[in-house]
Amino acid sequence: MEEYIAGKHSVLEALKSGRTIHKIWVADNAQKHYIHPILVEAKASGIVVQQTDRRKLDQMVEGVQNQGVVAQVAAYDYASVEDILAKAESRGEVPFLLILDEIEDPHNLGAILRTAECTGLHGIIIPKRRSVGLTATVSKISVGAIEYVPVAKVTNLVQTMDKLKERGIWIAGADGAADQTVYESDLTMPLAVVIGNEAKGMGRLVRDNCDFLVKLPMVGSINSLNASVAASVILYEGLRQRRFRETAR
Repeated sequence: MEEYIAGKHSVLEALKSGRTIHKIWVADNAQKHYIHPILVEAKASGIVVQQTDRRKLDQMVEGVQNQGVVAQVAAYDYASVEDILAKAESRGEVPFLLILDEIEDPHNLGAILRTAECTGLHGIIIPKRRSVGLTATVSKISVGAIEYVPVAKVTNLVQTMDKLKERGIWIAGADGAADQTVYESDLTMPLAVVIGNEAKGMGRLVRDNCDFLVKLPMVGSINSLNASVAASVILYEGLRQRRFRETAR
């Protein structure tokens, strides 16, 4: 199965990461300095680059801003939960994961992937149903981070949470009704943070299966944040705590 990705950063990071790329198209009127890094990487990898009309690119990835660059790639290989845990182990780090409970907006998933890469998150777990997958739009919004952050797609989130607990990983759910803020919580333990659906939040069974809940302090008139923004704040607080713990040793 083949897919298309679009945009300079998405294509360039796919090249650098060693992703299987069958062909690259660039717009006839694309600025040479803009696409030069892609041409260099493609030539080194022996990948065919063809110039074409920008309208054809728009048709190939309809609805995605392609910036005059589109690549035909092999479909994304989803990781397993074991792959994610193995990544943490190989780094000699305490596991830090995200569980996304029915995130449906590809822009949210793309933004979360970008923050996950920047904060050193070991991986993301999503459900197979009622959740956006790794699409061209997600790739574009992630600015290439999709190539580096393992994403596992599972049949049942609650069962997966139970298996993580058996491996010594705590589950923290992000919920506005929590008693403690994320800044009062210990995020240095082996941890998976659950971010709920954009409109409904976490499902009841998922929420009930969390070990504890955390919230972000709200002092304005709006009582909730975008899912990707909330995830970013929590991930960076986790990174801060973990780095502080390392330097305190």
